[in-house]
Amino acid sequence: MAELLLELFSEEIPARMQLRAADELKRLVTDGLSAAGLAFDAADAYATPRRLALRVDGIPARQPDLREERKGPRVDAPEQAIAGFLKGAGVASLDQCEQRDTPKGPVWFAVVERPGRDTAAVLPEILVEAIRKLVWPKSMRWAGNGFRWVRPLHSILAAFDDAPLDGALDIGGDTVPFGVHTHGHRFLSAEHLAVTGFAEYQAGLRNNYVILDPAERRKLIAARLDELANEAGLDLKEDPGLLDEVTGLVEWPVVLLGRIDDGFMDLPAEVLSTAMRTHQKYFSLLNEDGSLASRFALVSNMETRDGGKRIVAGNERVLRARLSDARFFWDQDRRTTLASRTPRLGAITFHARLGTVDQKVDRMQALAAEIARSVPDAERDRVRAAARLAKADLVTGMVGEFPELQGVMGRYYALADGEHAEVADAIRDHYSPLGPNDGCPAAPVSICVALADKIDTLAGFWAIDEKPTGSKDPYALRRAALGVIRLIVENRLRLNLVPAFSGALANYGAGIAARSAIPALATDLLAFFADRLKVHLKGQGARHDLIAAVFALGGEDDLVRLLARVEALAGFVASEDGANLLTAYRRAANILRIEEKKDGVSHDGAPDPDGFAQDEEAALGRALDSAAAAVATAVGEEQFTAAMAALAALRGPVDAFFDAVTVNAEDPALRANRLRLLSRIRATMGLIADFSQIEG
Repeated sequence: MAELLLELFSEEIPARMQLRAADELKRLVTDGLSAAGLAFDAADAYATPRRLALRVDGIPARQPDLREERKGPRVDAPEQAIAGFLKGAGVASLDQCEQRDTPKGPVWFAVVERPGRDTAAVLPEILVEAIRKLVWPKSMRWAGNGFRWVRPLHSILAAFDDAPLDGALDIGGDTVPFGVHTHGHRFLSAEHLAVTGFAEYQAGLRNNYVILDPAERRKLIAARLDELANEAGLDLKEDPGLLDEVTGLVEWPVVLLGRIDDGFMDLPAEVLSTAMRTHQKYFSLLNEDGSLASRFALVSNMETRDGGKRIVAGNERVLRARLSDARFFWDQDRRTTLASRTPRLGAITFHARLGTVDQKVDRMQALAAEIARSVPDAERDRVRAAARLAKADLVTGMVGEFPELQGVMGRYYALADGEHAEVADAIRDHYSPLGPNDGCPAAPVSICVALADKIDTLAGFWAIDEKPTGSKDPYALRRAALGVIRLIVENRLRLNLVPAFSGALANYGAGIAARSAIPALATDLLAFFADRLKVHLKGQGARHDLIAAVFALGGEDDLVRLLARVEALAGFVASEDGANLLTAYRRAANILRIEEKKDGVSHDGAPDPDGFAQDEEAALGRALDSAAAAVATAVGEEQFTAAMAALAALRGPVDAFFDAVTVNAEDPALRANRLRLLSRIRATMGLIADFSQIEG
């Protein structure tokens, strides 16, 4: 068994593409090995800014011999059929075939034996095919050739069993030959390394200032960041995404601390941290009280004789210029109130078919005021003011420079304008929650504006039939729906969604949502929310079939009430009484389905108590009357656990009925009355949920 070593050396690969490309390269090569009949023990892929590397261990030195049998036509088949068989089997004549007796008579069989090839001869074909199949999110051509790659590809190191592989990649007008040479760090090492094994390769790179394993680089950076922060008496602001990105920017990480000029520390902390993170890839440091410290951490790709002093000075100078720009925008933006900026939103298109951002703000304002009726302690004037100003910071210089700060800067500018704190906070919070790990607004005004923003967006795209399809969701409508669900559920809002959807659709006007189409659009949007709710609750262990069973009743658009019903239903079906009653329900439903199909009529009418022939029928009829009344009362009072208890009381009478009563009696009138009694079971249980939707 031997080892394959592959390295693709190029100009800098964007950090966000490295790990996916390394994994894809591993998949393509290992799939090629499997297709060639070459087993292997293990495969590992690595990435640095300038290289993708792959090690596959435990590969045999030679392919196994292949013996293939192919059945052909009958011996007495026409010559044309036999000739086609010979061509398809790859044999020259019938002398290379065998006659074998079959139940259909003697048949030709071609037996093809292909000796295995040396693995070293097969591998170049596999590697070239894998390199060509590797797809990048963005790629380029260079030097007049037709080959596309993420960045210019300089060399290919390919070795097997401690020996170089003979091959080359044709890049259209030129070739990149396979070799055994690689390069160390771009600046810290001038050596060209000749290696044929992975251990030698990894050690040689390390000796030349390249840490091959991204997991090792990430761990080293994280440990050094914590160490330097502790030495300075500060805490590191956790940022896993930035840590991943920086890991992909350096081959030899050196962590250094810099200082922010005190003159910039009166800028909002979000401005400082965003400028450092987004443009400079710096890590923010925090004081003991959680405030932003006047220090930052950077990860260099260089070791210097002066311990990084010149690197730090250069980065401080660049940051000073960047923050000077931010200071300019901060001072300029505050000279104009947010309210005076709102007309300029008319120049920003929300969507070509849905109007401008200014029109969206008008709709948000109207919808948020209506939603405020369902949100306790939501002061409607403040809700209107917050909705009016929510998007105004989009036309500020600061947000133009740092789009990540939309909402955040609106809050600062609103406070500077003397707006109420609830209004300012709602401007900041109305985009939230942006994802499952984002905090959910809890302040009444913030809730109203956040809901209005998301519901308006959903309604508009539903009206123009731009719904998510499959994996495509270009307008993040699934995320918006999950945001609405979280806002309602986590704040336990008693908000009926269908009226909210209908109001949002009506706000677009007849040109977008015709009045006659609104009910159907609102219902369809509610169905979309049902699917999103299942996704939201999946992580909490809730059963999707129970949610479907409650939604199937129709008319339930209060998520808090729906979830209370689902919770009670889950407890009921998990109990012995509930499980047995569910079985009885299915038995009753199956009998009804079969008999109604046979009769061509529905048996939904009320059973006649005078037509009961057995005590078990009468007992079940009385139990159903009592349960239906109790369930209706409990559901009306939203006492769903009590409603389930009323259903549980049916178990005994239902079991006794099925044990003692023959539904399909010979007397047609008696049979019809008993079928109506089964229908009553279905209808009574249907007051709680559609039990036909429940699995198991």
